[in-house]
Amino acid sequence: MDDQELVHTLDDVWRSIDELGASLTEDDWKQPTELPGWSVQDNLVHISAIESMSLGRPWRELPPAPEGEHVKNDFGRHNEAQVHSRRGWTGAEALDEFRALTRERIDGLRALDTAGFDAESWTPQGPGTVRTLLPFRIFDSFAHEQDMRRAVGKPGGTASPAAQLTLDTMATAMPFVVGKKVGAPEGSTVVFSLTEPLARELAIQVADGRAKLLDATPDAPTTRLTMSTITFERLGCGRVDLEGVMAAGDVSIAGDEALGRRVVGEMNYMF
Repeated sequence: MDDQELVHTLDDVWRSIDELGASLTEDDWKQPTELPGWSVQDNLVHISAIESMSLGRPWRELPPAPEGEHVKNDFGRHNEAQVHSRRGWTGAEALDEFRALTRERIDGLRALDTAGFDAESWTPQGPGTVRTLLPFRIFDSFAHEQDMRRAVGKPGGTASPAAQLTLDTMATAMPFVVGKKVGAPEGSTVVFSLTEPLARELAIQVADGRAKLLDATPDAPTTRLTMSTITFERLGCGRVDLEGVMAAGDVSIAGDEALGRRVVGEMNYMF
């Protein structure tokens, strides 16, 4: 995507979240999600907090927040304090803040020239540019939109440009999962057969001690993992674990079952 296509995709996912939010009751906003300790409203507030920081207005002097087992580091503690600061708000109030911040952010991004996109910016992986930050923001916003939608039983957006960017991003992380986290043996091949809504195949081979994506799918991979792209995203983002997807029948394994289970169990590379 070029710069403005990235902005359009970010705008698209935020508008989808806005439309979802407009349909929610107060009870819906307070429903728990697959992110431990976070409600539907907390997911929305997290996006607002990041965009407020991107606008140069980080939330400071936040009230102390309770810490559960899901809080593992300083970054997590800061996230928890941000979402906790709005837990006394109604969902409608949180949505109003989200709308104001995201509209301001999109308007500012649309006004940028090439130099503006080249400007230095924070990113989750360290110093970067505004341009390199945007795919992270699309990914994060899409993932939290899906958290919200699953919690209230209102699916949507799973075949959007943001969904495609998220899938592409996660695909590049799978060699790390297969090679580093799992330590698959030399010469082995792992194929992810992803079904609806964005069907594709990802083939990974371990050769010369490194795992890499292949251009073509081998006829007889060591193990083949079949799942929807929705399950793929949930596993990669740590929203569900091996036991959960296997019990639900959301993943099937052909070939080396032991290797396949190890890969599925290590797909979470976010936390």
